[in-house]
Amino acid sequence: MTIQYRDDAPLSVPVAIDLYNRSTLGKRRPVDRPDIFAGMLKNANLTVTAWDGGRLIGIARSLTDLTYVAYLSDLAVDVKYQNKGIGRQLIAETRARLKPECMIVLLAAPQANEYYGKVGFEHNPRAWVLKGRGG
Repeated sequence: MTIQYRDDAPLSVPVAIDLYNRSTLGKRRPVDRPDIFAGMLKNANLTVTAWDGGRLIGIARSLTDLTYVAYLSDLAVDVKYQNKGIGRQLIAETRARLKPECMIVLLAAPQANEYYGKVGFEHNPRAWVLKGRGG
């Protein structure tokens, strides 16, 4: 299996939604709202994708200033490809595109909470969420 990691791959909304549905993250993202999903893809300023041939199998979608902080808003890997180091490599590829001083922060999905400690993240109990006005 040869996986290619890219930060320049064109990514359509249907292809991205399909990946999210093949990962555990689809349950917590607006996969039924392509309009919102389009904005998620368009406005993320660092997106690294993993491809097996022409098939999208992973994504690390971030919002960042590239220097101080990167918010890793989504890390999704097709369940058929999980436990093969793809998520870890997506994080490494994201990190390689940031300045050395830049930290990565995220909110862990419940199923992935234990994963992040294993790949070098430190737990921080001070995260807060203010939900959108629309729901």
